[in-house]
Amino acid sequence: MPAATRSSKPTYRCTECGWGAAKWVGRCGECQAWGTVEESGAATAGPATKATAATNPATPINEVDATASARRSTGVAEFDRVLGGGLVPGAVVLLAGEPGVGKSTLLLDVAARAAREEQSVLYATGEESAGQVRLRAERIDALEPRLMLAAETDLGAVLAQIDAVQPQLLIVDSIQTIASAQVDGAPGGVGQVREVASALIQAAKTKGFAMVIVGHVTKDGSVAGPRIVEHLVDVVCQFEGEQHSQLRLLRAIKNRFGSVDEVGCFQLHDGGIEGVSDPSGLFLSREGTQVPGTCATVTIDGKRPLPAEIQALVAPSALSNPRRATSGIDNSRVSMILAVLHRRVGLAVAADDVYVSTIGGARVTEPGADVALALALASARADVPVKPGFAAIGEVALSGAVRPVNAISQRIAEAARLGFTDVIVPESGKRDKDPAGIRVHRVSTLREAVNAALPRD
Repeated sequence: MPAATRSSKPTYRCTECGWGAAKWVGRCGECQAWGTVEESGAATAGPATKATAATNPATPINEVDATASARRSTGVAEFDRVLGGGLVPGAVVLLAGEPGVGKSTLLLDVAARAAREEQSVLYATGEESAGQVRLRAERIDALEPRLMLAAETDLGAVLAQIDAVQPQLLIVDSIQTIASAQVDGAPGGVGQVREVASALIQAAKTKGFAMVIVGHVTKDGSVAGPRIVEHLVDVVCQFEGEQHSQLRLLRAIKNRFGSVDEVGCFQLHDGGIEGVSDPSGLFLSREGTQVPGTCATVTIDGKRPLPAEIQALVAPSALSNPRRATSGIDNSRVSMILAVLHRRVGLAVAADDVYVSTIGGARVTEPGADVALALALASARADVPVKPGFAAIGEVALSGAVRPVNAISQRIAEAARLGFTDVIVPESGKRDKDPAGIRVHRVSTLREAVNAALPRD
């Protein structure tokens, strides 16, 4: 009796992560996603795909022509910084972000700059009409004759537009609004997004044009749609920003052509969006007099030093449970620093209301800002300002010790560039030659930092 080559029993696989099961379940056992397990056909007892003729013969790697993959600048320096120097022909970039953060504005500006460099650009929009995109282009000065605009929601129509225009840069806004007639389901569904992404990526790789895809995000901030899309694309960028702030940050969470440690800073305003090469003015106040409860620090976001100013207000409370309100800083971190100040420095704030905030909507999440946070709280409690020209860097341990942080030399150099005259840093850690024009105060405990930054009286 011949061996069976195929079983009649079907299998089920998760469309997100590929996890398999013998029967259908509502929730994937690997990635815990709901409604992503689908029937994948009968299980095979042996390989079903046979070898065929190779389309392209294998080539020694040192003989592969790399000139066709030379980077092209987008014209936006901060975008190029995150991409690793520019767009590579044939590369596919997924740009995700919350609604209203400025994704479409940024990409329309990139498209216009590419068109000014004599590149053929196709902007395919499925979320807005052509007239709406034209109005935005007028507002941000992005009207260029080589920038072709197509309002399409059908995948076949988008592919036809690609064949007609032959673009060097394609922008799709957004992938969740385009659907294929060959796949069941509404636009934005798992099957539709997977089919649309696969078809567009295949077209980009075959024809050699760069493509930027706009993607939506879920409530927790992750990229919406099947995870396989993130695997297929070459670069995944996250565009972040608060609705009440003009500051926007662009991060790469995956990059096959460069580092994922770079961060791009942008400022969104009525005239469009522009890169900010020196964002210090967005995070530092320019008050002429020293104010109690304020201390500056230098954080590291990826490889980029970013200044931040922390403000604190400590006031007597009329409540049995004093208030603790924070903005831009983790509330649990503030509670820990308050406890260390009370126990190790002798600063009693248990009966006071405490308010902590950052300047310009910056978010401080790294422990390197602990000393600056403690000094701002101590200054507010004593109602005396930190000495002029002081910045503070370092992590505070529960024992009251000041621990070293990474990239300390880079932080000190950035503080000197910003005009600070004194900087408090941890005593331990790597020591390099200090920049000219700034005094470095090395401390080992939080009490020493308070004594160095606040007046003795």
